[in-house]
Amino acid sequence: MNMRKLSFRFNNSLTDYYFDAKFSQLQKLVDKKNAVILTDEKILLGHASKLNGWNMVVLKAGEEHKTQETVDAVIENLIETGADRQTVLIGVGGGVITDLTGYVASIYMRGLAFGYVPTSLLGMVDAAIGGKNGVDVGVYKNMVGTIRQPSFLLYDYGFLKTLPEAEWINGFAEIIKHACIKDAAMFRQLEQSSFEKIRNSKKLVGELVERNARIKTKIVQRDEFEKGERRLLNFGHTLGHALENLYQLPHGQAVSLGISAACELSHLLSSFNESQRVIDLLDSYGLPTDAEFDKEKVIHILKMDKKRVRDQINYVLLDKIGKGKVQQIPIRQLERFINQL
Repeated sequence: MNMRKLSFRFNNSLTDYYFDAKFSQLQKLVDKKNAVILTDEKILLGHASKLNGWNMVVLKAGEEHKTQETVDAVIENLIETGADRQTVLIGVGGGVITDLTGYVASIYMRGLAFGYVPTSLLGMVDAAIGGKNGVDVGVYKNMVGTIRQPSFLLYDYGFLKTLPEAEWINGFAEIIKHACIKDAAMFRQLEQSSFEKIRNSKKLVGELVERNARIKTKIVQRDEFEKGERRLLNFGHTLGHALENLYQLPHGQAVSLGISAACELSHLLSSFNESQRVIDLLDSYGLPTDAEFDKEKVIHILKMDKKRVRDQINYVLLDKIGKGKVQQIPIRQLERFINQL
């Protein structure tokens, strides 16, 4: 496979996607002197030679650092080093880094250009796409942020060579999510393939990444600011986000638990009868489908969810595999359901 450039138009911007690229090609996209890379200690440790010679801000790794305090520290660093409106920020990392980069770029001097080099499977298929960025506030995930599109996404699959198995598994939660809501054919292909087969084939990884990037991008193009169809991308995330921040779970594991619960709720409210197929697929890719949790605390967090509209919450359910839908569910009904899990 050779590098391919695809350009996607959003409401007020154009984003170039460079699939199967090399990190070294980054210096052809930006002026190195006016660029600042945001990355974390783990990425720097594993890929120091790639990052050598770039201006960098290196952050501590982990969701617990996706806070306003971290953003303030980055901004202070940019001020000290003289970053101005011509500076381009580049997030090199997983979802935490790309979320932080997009947020800082949106608010520093009222807006800088920025781009992403996603280094995790989850980042490549989901987190880096669509322009959502921001920070967590306590247990409330992504409570503060903006929607602003990056100028470019550069996909270097070489970063995946150092990705721990747990992070590969995390990424498959979002891939299975996309299959559930929009792509029954991809769901069947995942059933017929396996975690190890895909992971060990650069060709299969590249095809899967591009297919998922296109699915999410097309949804965002049609509904950039989440007034309708984009809400489908929250499948598994309503309960998932609550569990993620309450128990410091990896994102993919939390989403997988949320998908399992959403399938059960789909069965109760929409006569969805393929829950076991979804649970079996999640299980075959190493993802959890059942867990004990403090229901009272989770319900409290759900009541503060961004998707809540007064006493109802926009919840993503399945009509069938490959077709998701958004349904408003009264919070009291959701409470009863969660207490029965």
